Order: sequence, then C-alpha cells, then structure tokens
Amino acid sequence: MEYVKLGRTDVSVSRCCLGTMTWGSQNSEAEAHQQMDYALGRGVNFWDTAEMYASPPSPETQGRTESYIGSWLEKTGKRHEIVLASKVAGQGAAFGGLPWMRKDGSVTRQTKAQIDEAVEGSLRRLKTDYLDLYQLHWPDRQVRVFGGQAYKDYDQNFEAFGDILEALDVHVKKGSIRCLGVSNEFPWGVMKFLSESDTRGLPRIASIQNAYHLANRTFEYGLAEVAMREQVGLLAYSPLAQGQLTGKYLDGALPAGSRKALYNRMQRYEGPGSQEAFRAYVDLAKAQGIDPAQLALKFCDTRAFVTATIIGATSMAQLTTAIDAFDLAWTDELETAVNAIHAQHPNPCP
Repeated sequence: MEYVKLGRTDVSVSRCCLGTMTWGSQNSEAEAHQQMDYALGRGVNFWDTAEMYASPPSPETQGRTESYIGSWLEKTGKRHEIVLASKVAGQGAAFGGLPWMRKDGSVTRQTKAQIDEAVEGSLRRLKTDYLDLYQLHWPDRQVRVFGGQAYKDYDQNFEAFGDILEALDVHVKKGSIRCLGVSNEFPWGVMKFLSESDTRGLPRIASIQNAYHLANRTFEYGLAEVAMREQVGLLAYSPLAQGQLTGKYLDGALPAGSRKALYNRMQRYEGPGSQEAFRAYVDLAKAQGIDPAQLALKFCDTRAFVTATIIGATSMAQLTTAIDAFDLAWTDELETAVNAIHAQHPNPCP
C-alpha cells in the first residue's frame, strides 16, 4: 500500500480509503468490524464516514455507521493506527435539508451551532476525542450535486465561507479536528475557502471529496488544476459508479441484494449513453484479462490530482478485490484505451 500526504498537512493517508456508508444499512456491525480488521491488515489506514450515514439517509439509520466504527475503536484500541474522516451535513440541493438530523428540527446548515452539534455528535458516536479530517458533506449553498450537465443558478442563501471556517477553527484549536475538507464542491467554492484561509489566517482545506470515475471525469474540467496547484487533492468517491462499472447491471440485470435492487436510487447512472459507456469499459477490462472493478479503481488511483480513492464493499470478496486493485500495473496501453472510450462516451453520469 502506498501513502501520501493529505494536502499540505503532515498527515499520511493510504491511497486506498475505506468507505463505510453501507454499514448499518446493508452491513451489520459484525460485518463492519470484519471489514475494518481486514482493511487495516492490508495497510488501509484512511477511513471515511459521515454523520448522515448509513446510506441512503433515514432517521432510523442516521449515525449508525459512526457507532459501528466507535464500537470497533473501543474494542481494539487502535484509534492511533487510522486516519479517521467524517462529515457535517449542509443545506444541499440533493436532500432538501434533512431536518430530522438536528435536535431542534432545523434544516441542516453549516452554522456555528449546527457545526458544534455535528462535531460533538460524531465524536460521541465514534468514541474518540478527535477527527483527523472533517469535511463539509455538501456545500451550505444550493448547488447541483447529483446529475445534470447544465448550470443552474440557485438562490444564493448560504453561510459565509469565512464564518464556516471560523466555526470549524474553534474545534481545530481545541484539538478535536486536525484537518478540513469539502465534498461535492465546485471550483468557485474551493477557491473561496482557500481565499478566506489565506487572507484571514483560518484553517486551510486539505481535500475535495467528489464523485469521480470512468463515466464521470468532470472533476478534470476545473477542479483538477485547483487540486494540483493548491495541493487540495481529490478523494474520489463512487469510483465504480455504484457498481455499474463492474458490469453487474448490464443488460438489465438486477442482482439480489444490490443497491439498485434494494433502494432503486441509481438514476444518476442511467442517463443517455451510460450503458454504452459501461459496456465499453467492461469489455476493455475483459479483453485485457483484468477484473472490471479493478480497472476502474486503478484508473482513479493513477490520476496525479487524486490523493485517495474511496472503496466500498458489502462482502469480504468485494473488499479483497477492491484493495487488490491498487497493486495492478497501469500501462500506456490502458491509458490510451480508456481515453479513447472517454472521447466516444464523455461523462454520461455526472
């Protein structure tokens, strides 16, 4: 396993990051513990969760994933061996605010009071006194988060960037947060946060957690240069397009126990041209004698602007396959081939 620095910090993270959002919905506590044991044994020291998880979000499962991690940390005493990341919810266009997440029923926002409540809640559930990385799960302002190719100018009612950083800085100074990050963010938002940090001496964001995979390379249009020049690397989530890049949903297949079968929330990956793109990448992998999932994961791992690729698994077999992908050799032939497919099927699943 290879390790890199998180942004401009001295925190070293594995290039493979263990995603956790299925723990508490598709995975039991025992299964979550088994995954954590195995991943750490393979050198995966970077784990990502959120106050909102398990996913899909619901009042019944909110916070359950963090609680599963907390019980593992309490049982094993291995908190010092991992880099632990969580997230605070924002207003977000995608979910409409999730008022059941806050004690007073308020729509989720990144106000000081809500950040304080969220941080304290995550620390309590995780049974730790600090978070290595704390991320804004989606912007406080309304933005196009999932899907769509066209720009929409939402009503810009949001907490000021500097105010958000000031609220987080309180926890940085207390020692309960080491590093900051954003998620589902756009170039303007990233640069605004960086500007506030530079001009006001506030904590600097170290990462951008956005969707990135073979069928969605929109990060490369604007954010990749920001990531490179400002050392705010991408934490690539959904690198398998929620399983679509494994080929398991091709030709209308609907495997029992899959997220599509359970939740029918895959519309982001079912737009025009998506199936043709998925088939092309799966066919390429098979022609090269490579597992399609491993091709997709290694593609993300080889991008210069990527700090870590976030994997997720509901079975140990899936977890093993995913971690093994980081040992795959990436060749010029593969690079040429995936770029040729991308030219024919550009970003059908933004």
